[in-house]
Amino acid sequence: MNQSDIEAMIQRYTDAEMAVLGGKSITFNGQQMSFENLAEIRKGRQEWERRLATISNKRRGNPGYKLARFG
Repeated sequence: MNQSDIEAMIQRYTDAEMAVLGGKSITFNGQQMSFENLAEIRKGRQEWERRLATISNKRRGNPGYKLARFG
């Protein structure tokens, strides 16, 4: 997936989160979701945000890890 696809997924999860917080029941990825699914929705959004951060770090030349020196 490219950056725009990932950003679109983040937006979908954000929209779902806002709708559920507003008291609505929604269908997301073929599943009926309501307030009880809020944690699941947030977990999905956070996963996509991590993917976006990984892509952004790679583009900036940041490998996503640090090296430690001992001694």
